Amino acid sequence: PPAEMARLFRDTPEAIEETAALDAALTFSLDELRYEYPEEMRADFATPQDALVHLAREGAAARYPDGVPDNVRQSLDHELALIGKLNYAPYFLTVHHIVEYARSQNILCQGRGSAANSTVCYCLRITDVDPRDGRLLFERFISSDRGEPPDIDVDFEHERREEVIQHIYEHYGRDHTGIAATVVSYRGRSAIREVGKVFGLSEDTIGALSSSIWGMGGGRVRTDEFARAGIDLNSPRMQKMRALAIEIQSFPRHLSQHVGGFVITRSRLDEVVPIGNGAMDERTFVEWDKDDLDALGILKVDVLGLGMLTCLRKAFELTEKHYGLSFRSFRDEQQNGQEFFTLATIPKEDPAVY
Repeated sequence: PPAEMARLFRDTPEAIEETAALDAALTFSLDELRYEYPEEMRADFATPQDALVHLAREGAAARYPDGVPDNVRQSLDHELALIGKLNYAPYFLTVHHIVEYARSQNILCQGRGSAANSTVCYCLRITDVDPRDGRLLFERFISSDRGEPPDIDVDFEHERREEVIQHIYEHYGRDHTGIAATVVSYRGRSAIREVGKVFGLSEDTIGALSSSIWGMGGGRVRTDEFARAGIDLNSPRMQKMRALAIEIQSFPRHLSQHVGGFVITRSRLDEVVPIGNGAMDERTFVEWDKDDLDALGILKVDVLGLGMLTCLRKAFELTEKHYGLSFRSFRDEQQNGQEFFTLATIPKEDPAVY
């Protein structure tokens, strides 16, 4: 307390005065250490927003070759203005770059979730759903009133997603990129195994008990499951074990890698967040989960794997093999007058397709 400090330094009051003067002169704030997203500058453009506006309008012209409808133009202007106001243009450019890379390698990808409400995402070819078709509300994706950052989930072929992941590391640098963490919690089987070991149960007993509750997920451990495993719950020791197994469910167990949430920073990653090496080769991860990142305003780019996209790619390859119709990236689909199949050109309402 100030009074105590004054008493301790009563013989040297000038020390108190100098300390107070130093305190008044200090201007440091923890905000100076805040996270900054990469600038994502593009050649020939003064700002990321200028680049985004150009790419979006160029994409709109490609999406609507017969002319951009007035309502689409108005929607595009509205979204671009809000994105510029909230300074999210670099984030959109990052996702656009990743999607363009995947398509350049003929890797199927598809944005989903609330990003499908965005005309900008549609024009950037991040999504293939025309927001006009469902009269989707853009503000569910981004709103200045909610104060939440955009969250664009992009699915890639699960067999080739690692190519995209390694490209992100190479393009942005391993000292600027890492995968977010996720907290794995105790659930039925893992809770039984953990507590069973502590109580000295045999591996056979633990295995029988944990197998009997397979499929319960995060649900509570039921008394009848113990009886099926031949355990007498009337003994005080078993009652204590059962109570502890129930109690630790949903407790954090360990950190694991997020399914695909990437953190990209302007400064070195280890200056912003704690990082670790993943169990998989060539992987580094951030030791914070998505809730921690959201609380600190750190944006993540979701690079997810989807098996169905791999199935679709194989279907395209079979179509090419048996019918001579080629699969190419979106940008090539009208070259040389040839006909190509992409996710964007599959007939949406054809019963034979669905």
